[in-house]
Amino acid sequence: MDLKWLLFSFEGRINRLPYWGVALVMIALGTGFNIAIGDFGPERPMTAGPAIFETAVFLFFMWIGLAVQIKRWHDRDKSAWWALLNLVPIVGTIWVLIECGFLPGTAGSNRYGPPPPGTAGIPAPPPSGPGMA
Repeated sequence: MDLKWLLFSFEGRINRLPYWGVALVMIALGTGFNIAIGDFGPERPMTAGPAIFETAVFLFFMWIGLAVQIKRWHDRDKSAWWALLNLVPIVGTIWVLIECGFLPGTAGSNRYGPPPPGTAGIPAPPPSGPGMA
């Protein structure tokens, strides 16, 4: 499995297994990170250094989350614009969870590339051809 493609590319398709795998690892790492940095509040204000570091970690996690989720939307033959549902409180979150986490992808090739190989959670390689790099 090409982890660089899985975590950082917005092209191609993945099935539900790698989606859930990345989600669970991100939850575990995010929880560990939050425990490690501790609580900030009125009695312990955050200074610029930790704030910048925490923002960088947040953006890193956001990129990975979007890359994986967009590949799931592609597997469902839907545009990456559907990721904007994340911005809708409650209903959007539930919709994304159902669509990306529980519903199967489209059978066969679609406009985003060939189907992910098998059911073993191995992501499909990024599409190639004219105009796709």
